[in-house]
Amino acid sequence: MLKRVFKLFQIARKLSTSGAIETINQVHQIPVSINLFFSLISIGSKNTRLQNNNPGQNLCEALQSMGTTFIKLGQFLATRPDIIGEDMAKDLEKLQDKVPAFELYEAKKVIKKEIGEKQYQNIIEIGEPIAAASIAQVHFAKIKNENQEKQVAIKILRPDIEQLFNEELDALMLFAYIVENTISKARRLKLVEVVHLLREITNIEMDLRFEAAAANELYENTKQDKGFNVPKIYWNYTTKKILTLDKVNGISIREQGKLEEQGVNLKYLAENLIQHFLKQAVRDGFFHGDMHQGNLFVDPKGNIVPVDFGIMGRLDKNNRKFLAEILYGFIQRDYVKVAEVHFQAGLVPQNASKDEFAQALRSVGEPIFGQTIKDISGGNLLAQLFEITEKFNMVTQPSLLLLQKTMVVVEGVARKLYPETNIWEVSKPVLEDWLKNIKSPKSTIDTALNTSAEIIKRIPDFPSLMDKAEYALKLVAEGKLNLGINNKNLEMEQMKLKNFRNNVVISFFGIVIVALLVF
Repeated sequence: MLKRVFKLFQIARKLSTSGAIETINQVHQIPVSINLFFSLISIGSKNTRLQNNNPGQNLCEALQSMGTTFIKLGQFLATRPDIIGEDMAKDLEKLQDKVPAFELYEAKKVIKKEIGEKQYQNIIEIGEPIAAASIAQVHFAKIKNENQEKQVAIKILRPDIEQLFNEELDALMLFAYIVENTISKARRLKLVEVVHLLREITNIEMDLRFEAAAANELYENTKQDKGFNVPKIYWNYTTKKILTLDKVNGISIREQGKLEEQGVNLKYLAENLIQHFLKQAVRDGFFHGDMHQGNLFVDPKGNIVPVDFGIMGRLDKNNRKFLAEILYGFIQRDYVKVAEVHFQAGLVPQNASKDEFAQALRSVGEPIFGQTIKDISGGNLLAQLFEITEKFNMVTQPSLLLLQKTMVVVEGVARKLYPETNIWEVSKPVLEDWLKNIKSPKSTIDTALNTSAEIIKRIPDFPSLMDKAEYALKLVAEGKLNLGINNKNLEMEQMKLKNFRNNVVISFFGIVIVALLVF
C-alpha cells in the first residue's frame, strides 16, 4: 500500500508541475480543497507555465511531458468525449506518441533474451532505431530465415515498461477511487472503470504477440486483394516483447510529390484506399483501426502497405449487414428502408415510431445530400446517425464507433490524395457486392444449414439445459442470483481499494508532510 501511495504522491507532483491541473481548471473548475492540495504538493519544484490559449493543446503538452502512462491516458480519453467533451477529445487526438529512443545495445539485449542465443546468431545486422514511441521502438535489421536473407523491421518493447506502467496505473486507480468517494459529481464519470479499462487495453498492447496475430489475420484476409499488401510476420523472431515483420520498401502516403514522381495515379490510390477499408469492414469484419497517413505506405508496385496493427476493429455479421444496408440506404436516400433495418436488427426499441425514426434519419440525410456529393463524408454521416439514434434509446456499440472514427480518417487521407474523390461512388460497388453476397441463395442455405447443425448438436444437452434454467429461475425468484454484468477483475480492484480505504488518507498525508520537509 505504501508503495502505491508514494507513487501517487510522485504522480501528484507531476500533475501539479506539468501544467495539467492548471489546464483542467480552465475547462472544469476543480474544488478549492483539491487545488490547495496540488499547490502544496508542488512546493519546492519548478512549475511549467503553458502559454497556449487552447486548453486541449496545453493538456497534450502536459501529458506528453509526463511520460508513457499519461500519453496513453490522453490517447484513451480522446475516445471518451462523454467524459472530457468533444473539443478536448479532438485536441487529444493530436497527442504525439514520441519519446527519446533507448540505446541499441539495450535493444540487442532484449532481442537475445527473447529469442535465445542460437536464434540471435541468425540476425545478420541490426541498425539504430528509426522510430520511438512511449511503449516500443522500431529497428531495421537483416535476418536469415529458411536459408534466405530477409530485410525486416523489429519492434521492441521498452525495458521495464510493463512494471512502470502498472505501478503508475495502480496509483491512478487509487487517485480515481479517492476522487469518486470525495467528490459526488465525479461518480458519474466512473473513473475507476476508466483506469481499469485503460489497463486492460494497454496490457494487451504490451504483448506484441497480439499485434502479430492481428497483422497475420489481416494478411490472410487480404492476400488475394490487388493493391493491398500486409507485411509478413516472422513468428520465429516474434515473442511477447519483440515483433518482426517484413521491412516496408515504399513511400509514405503523405509524400504526394514523391508518389507522383514514381508515376503513382493518386486518383486510383485514393479510391483503392476507401474500397480496401470497406472490404475489410463489411466483407471480413476485421479492419485496421488506425489508418492515418503515418501508418500507410505505397510500394514500388503501387500497393498500399499498412503498418502498426495495435488498434484493430472487429464487426460481427449482423453489424456488417447493418452497416452495409445503412450506408447503401443513404446512398439511395431510402430513409424508410434504413429505419426498417434498425428495427429488424433490434437496434431501436420496438415501441418507437418507425415513421418518426425515418423522419429523423431524413433530417440527417437531406442536408448532406444538399451538398456536392463529392464533399459528403460517410464517417460524418455515421456520427450524425449515432447522435440521432441515441434519442431513440439505441445504445451505440464501441466497434461501430471505432469504425466511424476510422472511416473519417480514411476519407480524409483519400481526399488529401485526390480532392475530387467521390466517396459514395467509390463505396457503392463494395456495398452492393456484399449485400448481394449475403442475400444470395447459397448464403441463405449455408446459414440455414449452420443453424440446423447447431440445434442438432445441442439436442442431447436439452434436458440438462432445462434443469439448469429451472434452477436459475428459482434463484432469481428467491433474490439469490444477480443478473448484472460480472466484471471479476474490476470487482477485485474495487475490493482491494476498499480494504485500505480507512488508512489510506492518514498514510498519504504522512508522506506529503515528510516530502514537504525533504523538498
